[in-house]
Amino acid sequence: MVQSSNPPDNANYALEKLREMLRAGGFGDDGKLPTERALAEHLGVGRRAIRRALEVLEAEGEVWRRQGSGTFAGPRPGNWSGSVDAIVAGTDFMEIMEVRLRIEPQLAQLAAMRAKPSEVARMRDLARKIIDSDDADARELWDGALHRQIAQSARNQLFLAIFDMINHVRQDEAWQAIRERARSNGAVGVAYAQHDGIIDAIAARDPAKAGEAMLQHLLMLQERLVRATVMDPMAGEANALDLVD
Repeated sequence: MVQSSNPPDNANYALEKLREMLRAGGFGDDGKLPTERALAEHLGVGRRAIRRALEVLEAEGEVWRRQGSGTFAGPRPGNWSGSVDAIVAGTDFMEIMEVRLRIEPQLAQLAAMRAKPSEVARMRDLARKIIDSDDADARELWDGALHRQIAQSARNQLFLAIFDMINHVRQDEAWQAIRERARSNGAVGVAYAQHDGIIDAIAARDPAKAGEAMLQHLLMLQERLVRATVMDPMAGEANALDLVD
């Protein structure tokens, strides 16, 4: 059951592989996933990475847990097109940011009109988990989960599918160094405050303010990415983006 390859032992890798397994299905009539130990052995990662990835999937509503019985597959996002990997392989961070700047402010606006109180509470919980995380791997997971929760709360399946395609790119491990350098330039506290501002606007049912807050958040991220890439031109040769914002 153990794979012959030696994949990186991190939660980002585990999360991506678990997403693939959920999309493929095949868990039986009850939808029960293998145990954490079995998943860890199958993917070649530690149980800590599996546990973190499952926490994110549970927060997104993709899986659910029953005490003493295990973890079960819940509603799954739409299947990826077979061409997505090819698209991702030819994408750079500027292209990704161009798309994010155009769809995520709209998603924030829709979330301000449609998010349930329980979803806003989940956003606040995810934002807190980003701040409380003590390593880059965990921050990446919770940051992606927060932005996806906002996208889910917009209740537009086509927008969500586009968002998921973009989020797929964030799993590339090659961007770890540039992400950390950009995060350490003193702007991280501003980014956390911007998360709170976005959520506050959504909670206040203010679409215009939510969209503007998301726009400013992403513009700051874009500027940080450009600066980090200029500092290390070799980083620009990577083909995907995985930067916390």
